[in-house]
Amino acid sequence: MAARLLAFEVADLCLGKPPLRSLSVSATIGDALAALKATEDNSVSVWNCDHSKRDLNAGDENCLCVGKICMVDIIFYLCKEENLSSPTLALKSPVSVLLSKFKGLVRHVEASSSLLEAIDLILQGAQNLVVPIKSNNSGNSKRKQLLKSSSMSPTVHNGLEFCWLTQEDIMRFLLNSISLFSPIPTLSIEALGIISPEFLAVGYHSLASSAIGALSQSLVDQTSVAVIDDDGTLIGEISPFALACCDETLAAAMTTLSAGDLLAYIDCGGPPEEIVRVVEARLKERNLENMLEDFVIESSSSTTLFSSSSDEELPSPTRTLSRSGRYGRSTSYSARMVRRAEAIVCHPGSSLVAVMIQAIAHRVNYIWVIEDDCSVVGIVTFATMLEVFREKLESMI
Repeated sequence: MAARLLAFEVADLCLGKPPLRSLSVSATIGDALAALKATEDNSVSVWNCDHSKRDLNAGDENCLCVGKICMVDIIFYLCKEENLSSPTLALKSPVSVLLSKFKGLVRHVEASSSLLEAIDLILQGAQNLVVPIKSNNSGNSKRKQLLKSSSMSPTVHNGLEFCWLTQEDIMRFLLNSISLFSPIPTLSIEALGIISPEFLAVGYHSLASSAIGALSQSLVDQTSVAVIDDDGTLIGEISPFALACCDETLAAAMTTLSAGDLLAYIDCGGPPEEIVRVVEARLKERNLENMLEDFVIESSSSTTLFSSSSDEELPSPTRTLSRSGRYGRSTSYSARMVRRAEAIVCHPGSSLVAVMIQAIAHRVNYIWVIEDDCSVVGIVTFATMLEVFREKLESMI
């Protein structure tokens, strides 16, 4: 069984994955915004060539994916001081200004690359691996027509399309063979030493704009920023995952609100009406009428909770913690997809497999670790989990 696991190639992990759609590096931020709104994905790939002006079957060895763009990148760009007075003009800037300065976040790999090679690239800092897959475009004229009308272009080279391979994909794959790693998955994350005491945080009453630097770093690290009170109690989180579910109007809220108010703003369904009024009033106070005119914010009421897992309640974490620090009962583990400001938490004694399942269930790459009094111990990430599995895989060779 161990030999069979090691024999898997990257292509085996890509079965059924959707092909990438691409933007040219010469596109504008407005083009990227339209592309993100037209797709269910949280990000869009950016290439150093223009697929919309190429023969889909033409080869170009120098055509590469140079990065990815998500809604968070656009929001942070609009929050820059020089763009606050004219967000419409900012959207005409080239998309290249949004590309991360950190090298190696996106890496091309061959479909025949091994599982170990993919894990090593992830541990070296890659967020997305670009993997070639067979194209189905050649005999589907209807699909070609749909792609022509889309703001994104098909990414095809010599009859091949491409897909993303992420940390989550690899963790899901390893979970299917978790018994091969016994007894490691049953050990606590504390015993394994994978809890990082260093994490990004912002005070509940601090300005949301003061967290943009930390949020930019969390976007690179694929983690989040904890929102804590004066006693160090975890109140919630502001994560790139949550912000990516919003739209460009969030820039107005981040410019004017506190971190605590931003939690309510991004939580399920949209911002409460009273917070929308606060945003509008503060924009007027700062003479940012252009932002007010460009952004129409829809409101709705919402609340904020965060949930916790335990080994006895797998696979779905069911305990929730309100802002007052009292535990309650959640109706569904899938609440993460709706409750955008909740912080997913575990305890130092939680097992590796429990935390692994919890993160996968909530579609996040990290879990907050807290004590019984809700003070933050640290954070555990897919990257540190992968280091444990990588070491075990090495011993199987």
